[in-house]
Amino acid sequence: MNKKKFKNVLVVLGGTSGERAVSLESGKACIKALKKKGYKVFTFDPKFKNFNLINKKNIDVIFNALHGRDGEDGVAQSYFEYLNIPYTHSGVISSYNAMNKINSKEVFIKNKIKTPNFFSIKKQFNKKKIINTLNSKRVKFPIVLKPVNEGSSLGVEICKNKEKLVKKLNKLLKKYTEIILEEYIAGQEIQVAVINGNSIGAIELIPKRLFYDYKAKYTKKAKTEHVMPARLTKRKYNEVLKIARKAHMVLQCRGVTRSDFKFFNNNFYLLEINTQPGMTSLSLVPEIANYKGMSFENLVEKILLDASINR
Repeated sequence: MNKKKFKNVLVVLGGTSGERAVSLESGKACIKALKKKGYKVFTFDPKFKNFNLINKKNIDVIFNALHGRDGEDGVAQSYFEYLNIPYTHSGVISSYNAMNKINSKEVFIKNKIKTPNFFSIKKQFNKKKIINTLNSKRVKFPIVLKPVNEGSSLGVEICKNKEKLVKKLNKLLKKYTEIILEEYIAGQEIQVAVINGNSIGAIELIPKRLFYDYKAKYTKKAKTEHVMPARLTKRKYNEVLKIARKAHMVLQCRGVTRSDFKFFNNNFYLLEINTQPGMTSLSLVPEIANYKGMSFENLVEKILLDASINR
């Protein structure tokens, strides 16, 4: 799309999710990049005003820099569609399905994309029933607990035994309505960026912490070692790029996605796909793009120019 059609950009950032601080950082970085590219930039924070109060009069396009609930789960996207304003990243249904870890895993399994064994539980649970389900679903310890629709590893716990599992479940179910119990996969952490349907590269993460949690992602003190490109054979590197692209396509995603994998025993296991990956100084998609010769400003503009409605 000709960029002349997009002169006035509304960057939507902040919001009310647990990822508000990260969204503000992503948004600020994107605002700076868009201004450098010559766009007139306005901002909107849904923490202070409802989405339906967006003034569409002087807005050509929305750059969605939100993260987490109401920002990347189809809620914001439904408002943008209703307002009939072109917007970036994935649409309503693909955003909802990608954010909901059960839905996305079912899509992965249906399309023969390996993902760790899992099941989910809601508010009421019986300890004996959980142990029986672990056996029937072949979910072995250590077990990863995850809220069904949270991002940035918020609420994620790793449990090595039944006692810790029950304790952490009780804690998490006070805050979240549904929790996934997923078999922990060891091995290399590999993350792949897909832009407009093309896999552009895979980066490897070596966390200093137990896993790539919120602090590892966003705290400089706990900064994770990044290896770009990922330490894989050429054949395996191409294989993970292909799987990430397939995941992007089967979920009908648009714009940018980042797929998170574990590589273990010569197999890639897709943990989840992110439709609104971070755009901060520590974020992975900009780092992968930069390695491929794409500046941050050009990356942001490339995302912007893909914006549309009916996504």
